[in-house]
Amino acid sequence: MKAAVVLAAGAGTRMKSKKPKVAHEILGQPLVRWVVDAAHAAGIGRVACVVGHEREQVVPLVEGDCDLVVQEQRRGTADAVAVCAETLGDFDGSLVVLSGDCPLITADTIARLVEAREQADAAAVVLTMELADPFGYGRIVRDAAGNVERIVEQKDATPDEAAITECNSGFYCFDARALFDALGRVSNDNAQGEYYLTDVLEICRNDGRAVVGLRCDDASECLGVNSRVQLAEATRLLQRRINRAHMEAGVTMLAPDLVWIGPGVTIAPDVTLLQNVTLMGSTSIGEDSVIGPDTRLTDTRVGAGCVIDETVAIEAIIDDKATCGPRAYLRPAAHLCEGAKAGTHVEIKKSTIGKGSKVPHLSYIGDTTMGEGVNIGAGSITCNYDGKKKWSTVIGDGAFVGSDTMMVAPVTIGAGAVIGAASCITKDVAADALALERSDQRELEGWAAKRRKRQAEE
Repeated sequence: MKAAVVLAAGAGTRMKSKKPKVAHEILGQPLVRWVVDAAHAAGIGRVACVVGHEREQVVPLVEGDCDLVVQEQRRGTADAVAVCAETLGDFDGSLVVLSGDCPLITADTIARLVEAREQADAAAVVLTMELADPFGYGRIVRDAAGNVERIVEQKDATPDEAAITECNSGFYCFDARALFDALGRVSNDNAQGEYYLTDVLEICRNDGRAVVGLRCDDASECLGVNSRVQLAEATRLLQRRINRAHMEAGVTMLAPDLVWIGPGVTIAPDVTLLQNVTLMGSTSIGEDSVIGPDTRLTDTRVGAGCVIDETVAIEAIIDDKATCGPRAYLRPAAHLCEGAKAGTHVEIKKSTIGKGSKVPHLSYIGDTTMGEGVNIGAGSITCNYDGKKKWSTVIGDGAFVGSDTMMVAPVTIGAGAVIGAASCITKDVAADALALERSDQRELEGWAAKRRKRQAEE
């Protein structure tokens, strides 16, 4: 398939926001990236993104895998394509025109557009949609042969034309040579003084070339996002599309409307996702794992047979058969090795928890390398920050750390060592040693009774 894409990725409507609408996100991905990725997935390697006002916020979202074309002035849809003449003017093949605020378009539909144009050797193919309420959309008027004769806007439609339910989606596939030739003949002699891409269709028909209409199987693919309400609606539709695909591939969701999965997430068969689970970025889940409820994983790798309950994990690694939560927080570079445990109200940051090691509850572990088979008692903390610099803690295989222990880094606890509860460890502990650090317990007999008596007399 020899095809390219022109993608209008300008700022457009602001949606009462500090950022342009194409930069708003659905399931962790900007609107414009949904469209770019769909084009690439359709087998189109060359994508030209047209940017204009507020482009400093849009360019970082598309640079790297797109040609960037600047439209200095917004002078209409035809002008947005015409500014690509220098970048794509020598291109000979099918050229698809998409919009950066329509994230629901699929790779399959883009590929069908190209296929339809090439099979018919048409100058253009218009993607159309059937709407129960077509008010506000341009109507598709077909000739006796079924080709597109013209597109009539709402304000110009006769009663018969207004009754047509087949509408223009705003997506097209052109013969690139015919398109750029026709763009030079588009006039801005209209009330808005703009150059309209729809005028290209009439020019192509007058040149004796066919203009074909291709009905979209699902009209929701053509929906644009121009408001927060439409952003929420598009999110719901993409959520259901993604979740359905995962369920058909063998993932169990007991309440799919309460599960949100980003487009870059991979999930193995026989994974169970419970309610209020959010999986974003490059997260991956291994087979037979149970995720949730109330869990958010971002750019996190989860192995097979894991149980992740009420957990927030960001850029973490959780190996096979590890358990996490409830109410656990794994910060970047946290690594739970095979069979390890991060329990209730546990926070782990930039640390490796060795195979079979456990941090069961109410603890903070930071900048730590922990061996295998270690047990960390409740309420224990690695004191890794001195106000200026972070320091490391090393805990050897099989060490046992009693509850309420402070490990003041830099410090090393040897393999097999035992740390008595309520200790503040400031020096290295040898392997197999017992380390205790406590003040002597004092007892003043009758002190409490005397205090009560004084309080009663006051």
